Amino acid sequence: MESSENHDVREPPNDYQNEGGSVGEQTWEESGCILWDLAASEDHAQFMVQNLILEVLLASLVVSPSSRITEISLGIIGNLSCHETSRKCIASVNGLVGAIVEQLLIDDVPCLCEACRVLSLCIQGSEGVIWAEALQPEHILSRILWIAENALNPQLIERSVGLLLAVLESRQEVAAILLPPLLKLGLSSLLIKLLAFEMTKLKEDRRPERYSVLDLILRTIEELSTMDNYSQEICENKELLQLVRELIILPDKFEVASSCVTAAVLIANILTDVAHFASELSQDLSFLQGLFDVFPFASEDTEAQIAIWSIISRILTVLQEREMTPSVLNFLVSILASKLDLIEDELLAHPSDRGEHSTPDTSGTKVDARLISMKRTSDILTYWKSSDDSVKNTSFAEGCRINEEVVDKLLDHCRKASRFTTSL
Repeated sequence: MESSENHDVREPPNDYQNEGGSVGEQTWEESGCILWDLAASEDHAQFMVQNLILEVLLASLVVSPSSRITEISLGIIGNLSCHETSRKCIASVNGLVGAIVEQLLIDDVPCLCEACRVLSLCIQGSEGVIWAEALQPEHILSRILWIAENALNPQLIERSVGLLLAVLESRQEVAAILLPPLLKLGLSSLLIKLLAFEMTKLKEDRRPERYSVLDLILRTIEELSTMDNYSQEICENKELLQLVRELIILPDKFEVASSCVTAAVLIANILTDVAHFASELSQDLSFLQGLFDVFPFASEDTEAQIAIWSIISRILTVLQEREMTPSVLNFLVSILASKLDLIEDELLAHPSDRGEHSTPDTSGTKVDARLISMKRTSDILTYWKSSDDSVKNTSFAEGCRINEEVVDKLLDHCRKASRFTTSL
């Protein structure tokens, strides 16, 4: 049985104010908040269900004119949904699934937040198909997309996008029901529009309450980019590529580190489907620099590390050092040299392992992106070392000079690593 600790258990807000309702409504609210809190416990949840709490909540959703009571009812159901047994009971109560879905049509922000939370939890359960079929009508799916696009409240944006992510992460039969109509209604373009808005906000005024929204949007897009039958529209979108590129090159990434890691994984997915985008990314070396800067944030995420190395290897393979102007070549060498410590640490952690950082190339053959990156770095540094002083001394940034001793040390590491590389 699933533990409630792994779910989105939520406590009732503690800032309720009297809206002038009847004494009966006030009593209901006070009791409802207690039940909301108790429902987080699996034992209490089972006891509540056995004592017909779901039937009471259904009646409340159907007849109550109070948005406060509706929110509390949905909050209780949301916490009950965190437990597998009570979640199954919710789906079995005649009329309750439909009543919950109908709450998406109201215009109260707290109620919409709770409705989206309930649906996100339930659609990923073993009864997901029941919920998918209830959500399938076009006016309901259109409403979900409308809420995500038009919400001004960051929590509501997060909840509505979270519902879309839950659909993508749900069982295959659930996705098969909901994804085609969602894509037809403009899911891909909506997600890109939301990302563009959050990127604008991020560049104008960084507000911590929006960081989780940005991360959730990126996770949703990244999840869609992995789905073979539905990824094309996402992966071929140049605006999306530009937006994630802008995130990667941000000078200060710490506050949005998780978003940057997700963006790197997303870019790797895109390049797997649309390899020629690597040429566009290689035209801006600040992107390569930003990509290396993301790497430390992925130190605990092997999948993300593989993704970052796969992008680096593609870009370095596209770049032709012999065709670069001296200033561009020096800038590239300076970027690589500045990452000596990172590359040393990576090679110490994986001195000769084969396959851990492997990704498919365009032919489907597994290649080790990390070792290919080392081989290309060795080629670039060797070419730079053989250049005459007029090339090496060409300015690429005021006051910046390349430390040739650092280059020599990095070159030695890369040559040793690239010995493990088979034919490129």
